[in-house]
Amino acid sequence: MSEIPRGVWAASLTPMDEHLNIDTDIYIRHIRNLLAQGCNGIALFGTTGEANSFSVSEKIMVLASVIKAGIDPTRLMVGTGCCAVSDTILFTQKAIDLGFTNFLVLPPFYYKGVSAQGIFNSYAQLIAALPQTGVNIIIYDIPQMSGVEISLELLQRLREAFPNIVKGVKNSTGNWAAIKATCETMPEFAVFAGTEQYLLPTLQAGGAGCISATANVTSQKLGEIYARYKTQDAENLQSIATKTRLILQQYPPAPALKQIMAQTSGRKNWVNIRPPLVNLSADATQNMLRTIDASGLALNEHLSL
Repeated sequence: MSEIPRGVWAASLTPMDEHLNIDTDIYIRHIRNLLAQGCNGIALFGTTGEANSFSVSEKIMVLASVIKAGIDPTRLMVGTGCCAVSDTILFTQKAIDLGFTNFLVLPPFYYKGVSAQGIFNSYAQLIAALPQTGVNIIIYDIPQMSGVEISLELLQRLREAFPNIVKGVKNSTGNWAAIKATCETMPEFAVFAGTEQYLLPTLQAGGAGCISATANVTSQKLGEIYARYKTQDAENLQSIATKTRLILQQYPPAPALKQIMAQTSGRKNWVNIRPPLVNLSADATQNMLRTIDASGLALNEHLSL
């Protein structure tokens, strides 16, 4: 049985070259850097990673390169959810063949107003096509992007139906009450907050940790919270992390974090981003960077890539 992931996981940015192709070398270096800077693991091809701007074939090629580079796949989680369940199945199967075991899976997200039964059916179809042991599926609940609501009742039903494979949820709703209720109702479930704003409360409620976009630039401080969440200074560490998150989340995540990476690393290609996303304006970038400097945010000490 594959170990259930826990801790601080960065929702990795995806670096690109001047032609907007994935820069695999920089991607691998970024993953290694994050693992060395406090992350327990890295989520690849999630929302902040611009996953739905890349084809399944592109993503499979990059995953193969990551494995070839010798990075431990058990410390990685692959976002495989697509609009078509058949694409989700193909992508997940190929990733399993490469050695990956952890998957962050969106429900099919084009059709809106779908029923809980329809969502259940989509996950059931995926799971039927996968090995029934050695695979961890983390349900990705981000209705503000997907337009699909995933209730606590649906999570319970999926867990009861597929206990050997449905292992947790990333709750990116921003709703602390919902995160807390899931932790309390499903204590065996790996509940990840989608923001470090709720990292310490989630851990204290019995949850698994967080999967955070801003961990791309704040993982060192977040790693301290996870390592010391039972100590007296945990609340102060959480206060610093929350302040940083609340400031950074005022800006669109992928463009803003890529600007920070470009500025701190000196590697200008970090700002490359695929349409329909666009870069921050020059004014917004300068305002963000001034705010970061003035606030003394707890960013990673080394972002040199």
